[in-house]
Amino acid sequence: MKLIPTELPGVVIVEPAVFGDDRGWFMESFNSARLDAALVALGLPATPTFVQDNHSCSQAGVLRGLHYQLPPHAQGKLVRVVQGAAWDVAVDIRRGSPSFGRWVGVELTAQNHRQLWIPPGFAHGFVALTDDTHFLYKTTDVYAKDCERSIRWDDPALAIQWPLPQGMAPRLAPKDAAAPLLAQAEVFEQA
Repeated sequence: MKLIPTELPGVVIVEPAVFGDDRGWFMESFNSARLDAALVALGLPATPTFVQDNHSCSQAGVLRGLHYQLPPHAQGKLVRVVQGAAWDVAVDIRRGSPSFGRWVGVELTAQNHRQLWIPPGFAHGFVALTDDTHFLYKTTDVYAKDCERSIRWDDPALAIQWPLPQGMAPRLAPKDAAAPLLAQAEVFEQA
């Protein structure tokens, strides 16, 4: 496994080793000890224990996010695409952080096998680039409705460049369309 740091401290691209031949391919999609050792080697904390797995299927142009949970149920997420393609985004929402309000985007596809580690303190969203995009993610805490928050996907202060298929408008859930801007959102406070 190879970890590639992004412009946001703590958010890393995970490239698993893929072994293929004329029969197909094999990869280890998750190994806690290896991931933790690779994170520590980069000077980052090891991941907390993963306690929940989620799986969504989206059609092209479906945009989900920007979602996060506040303490005491803040979530870290290890995300990947197993069918189709998505453009995945993490936004630093740790007020007082030097990178507060900055974002990074990474294309995750079934073919590139890339994953993205998004620690607690970051909002997360993605747009499906193809129909029937299957998105899987592990979380470090369970879903807690009372801690769930979101930020508008099109907040001008963030200026996220969403690569929507053929210029189509995003397909949003009502709660995502009504999410507050970052300036009005309840976010993480840095100590």
